[in-house]
Amino acid sequence: MPCVWDYTRLKQLVQSASSNRKAAELPAFVERMAPAAVRIPDCVVELKGAGVRMRIQMDATPPYLTWRAILVFIVRPLIILVAIIVVSLTFLLAFSATPVVNLPASLTALGQATPITVQVSDPHGIRRIAALVEQDGTRHRVWEKSQPSRRVLWQRRVADSTWNFTAGTGTTPQLHEGPARLIVEVTSNDFRGSTAQAERGLVVVTRPPTLSIDSEQHYLYLGMSDLVTFNVAGSWTEAGVRVGDQRFRSWPMPGGKPGFFSLFAFAWNMPAGTVPLVYATNAAGNEVTGQMVIQFPKKEQPKYRVRDLQLDDRFLQKVTGELDPNGSGDTVARFLKINAEMRHANNKALSDIRLKTEARFLWSQPFLQQPNSTVESNFADVRNYFYQGKKIDQQVHLGYDLAVTQHVGVVATNDGRVVYAAPLGVYGNCIVLDHGYGLQSIYGHLSEIVVHEGDMVKRGQVMGKSGQTGLAGGDHIHFSMQLDGVQIDPKEWWDAHWIRDHVAKRVDLSDFGY
Repeated sequence: MPCVWDYTRLKQLVQSASSNRKAAELPAFVERMAPAAVRIPDCVVELKGAGVRMRIQMDATPPYLTWRAILVFIVRPLIILVAIIVVSLTFLLAFSATPVVNLPASLTALGQATPITVQVSDPHGIRRIAALVEQDGTRHRVWEKSQPSRRVLWQRRVADSTWNFTAGTGTTPQLHEGPARLIVEVTSNDFRGSTAQAERGLVVVTRPPTLSIDSEQHYLYLGMSDLVTFNVAGSWTEAGVRVGDQRFRSWPMPGGKPGFFSLFAFAWNMPAGTVPLVYATNAAGNEVTGQMVIQFPKKEQPKYRVRDLQLDDRFLQKVTGELDPNGSGDTVARFLKINAEMRHANNKALSDIRLKTEARFLWSQPFLQQPNSTVESNFADVRNYFYQGKKIDQQVHLGYDLAVTQHVGVVATNDGRVVYAAPLGVYGNCIVLDHGYGLQSIYGHLSEIVVHEGDMVKRGQVMGKSGQTGLAGGDHIHFSMQLDGVQIDPKEWWDAHWIRDHVAKRVDLSDFGY
């Protein structure tokens, strides 16, 4: 059996067993070579060093352990094992991740059941996500989700995740009206399991706002507009008028007067039974609506015309050459794509320009129709397009075609700011004027534009010349107006009496002259 002997005893044995070295030299010899060269298999001591090899047979009587033996046979392996463990732990810790948590900027309040979306980024996925609401020093857990733990064999390259839940007084009745704080905690699903959190100060709102609406009679006509005034009380973030799926903004009353007003449209294609509603919402998603006094005179509603337009090869070549110069293939197919897809995209671009408006009236007089102009097409005419005796398309013409003479000067319908002055697909060279509060006028098919975006123009000022650019078969002006992005019939705005009764009186536009 293996055995270990006391070092001093070993020196004595070596001294007594050696014959080729002086007795005085042996202890130093053993001290010099034994620490690195002692092997004791089966009670046989073998010394190697300095060219000397000695083999000594010893008794098999078990000795006692020495500190050098402990170092060689016990401590050193333990040190190696600990080092391996430390390196492994360091590696696992170094490659663990920390989650990144994002809350939407729009989240400012909690209502009864407010939907909340949390974005989390962590390459190893998440082990746990929890949401708490803190109010008056007390934390309330409102939502939690856990997943199986992966401390060693974790996932890699996990895609960003989106978590949706609702929170509010409906599920946490301890919450009350007033300030609070939302806390979202996320734990990474790896060895370290780091936890990150995102916080957002918000307001708990338990009551919806309240509305009081004017008592005016509001006469609604297809394709036309009106103005309503109202007051909002309580906590609210947005108010206006909703007509079907269309929303129209509200504005503070001019001159610092109390209350709000909204210019709204009843679109040309809005179902007749649609009831416009004044609405107000708060940050918690609570909404209140109210009805104004409405009259919808059925017999006086506009009747939109249906017109058949005959297309020839010359017109198709003109349109496709200008609006699809790099296209190829069938000319009719290219025209149909322009007339449908490009028209839709151009109308969307016009609607988006509604955001370029000022919160004030830029005008104080009635709107002008182009002087001496003849109306060739009306607002919302339904146009059937025929080619070689066959109907190939149908579209709605949202504007007036006004003709005077070739290249006549195109004048501003009223004071305003130029918010667009460039080509726009089927509208050709186009100008858009902003008149304030979401009301804008549109001028298309121009042969020349002499104003620039940002210019202030006066009523009757020449801005360019008429032409036939875009989807036009002859020299004329395409004129239209839009209200918060919804195109409307301009004829009411050409009527000074209508403006006085429906706009100027309701908002006390005292400097309106006609």
